[in-house]
Amino acid sequence: MRVALLTGGMKAAARRTTLAAIRNDEADLVVGTHAILSEGVEFARLGLAVIDEQHRFGVRQRGMLAEKAANPHLLVMSATPIPRTLGLLIYGDLDISILDELPPGRTPVKTRCITGKKRRDLYHFLDQEIGRGRQVYLVCPAIEDTPDGGLNAVKSYYEDIAKALLPERRVGLMHGKLKPKEKAAVMEDFKAGRLDALVSTTVIEVGVDVPNASVMVIENAERYGLSALHQLRGRVGRGVAESWCFLVSDNQSENVQKRLKFLCSTTDGFAVAQYDLETRGPGDFFGSRQHGLPTLQIADLMNDTRTLHAAQAEAVAMLADDPLLEAPEHALLEQQVQQMFEKAGAMN
Repeated sequence: MRVALLTGGMKAAARRTTLAAIRNDEADLVVGTHAILSEGVEFARLGLAVIDEQHRFGVRQRGMLAEKAANPHLLVMSATPIPRTLGLLIYGDLDISILDELPPGRTPVKTRCITGKKRRDLYHFLDQEIGRGRQVYLVCPAIEDTPDGGLNAVKSYYEDIAKALLPERRVGLMHGKLKPKEKAAVMEDFKAGRLDALVSTTVIEVGVDVPNASVMVIENAERYGLSALHQLRGRVGRGVAESWCFLVSDNQSENVQKRLKFLCSTTDGFAVAQYDLETRGPGDFFGSRQHGLPTLQIADLMNDTRTLHAAQAEAVAMLADDPLLEAPEHALLEQQVQQMFEKAGAMN
């Protein structure tokens, strides 16, 4: 099989060569980042589009890939679940497969909320875990210090806190401004066990698998959405050792505390998604908004699941008999559908 790689960081000559291979049917499998969605990428015979970590793509971005061919098969995957009711509306035209069990040998991650006053006790625990041969992640929301000083920046946190409180341990630093080779070298050192702790931004949120890592510490946890926190928590608990996630926040807002405590109460991704749906809204499905209430006039996403199922079944039956909505009795519906998609563009 002929495989091509396309990323935004490629040099111009290599990019031209790859684009020509994709266009001239010289690549059977194309693997890439968002760069695949950019202008100038032309597929000779795109038959299957696979989008991993689909929640990281905007609605319009997901549609752009499908537009690069005439109705290619589409597979979207995500480790961040969506509520089943919401799935009816977003993915009503797709078959949905749900994997909701932990792999064999894994145990649920224990999650705790603490304040910065407990940081020294926390680091004592981290040192004990490292002494047992484990590794730990320390995640900060910013790279550089902010003017108001309200966020833990990864660079100063690495020097002033992590290295100071773990003086005898090997601590690494990872963030998005490092060059690709530097990031790869740091991650390889962590995977190989040459680092005990890794101070990082959310660049480790997806695609990182280090079974020996048993603790995730998330500073300024109030600055992250629940799905991001759930994803970060998923970086640990990949081995047989008992694993922990600590949400560190000094924010005393009632809503923030309620959100963080909810995450501490469950490791069920579907429960997390349902809570997000109830508190932030599901987004505008026929536009690029990712949150906020949808433009439903009557239906209620939380209470009308049975009715939404029935509506979906009726729509499937109708389209089976009249795929293009050409029957006279469907003329008004066809007009409404056309207006909806002309306004919003391609669906996800």
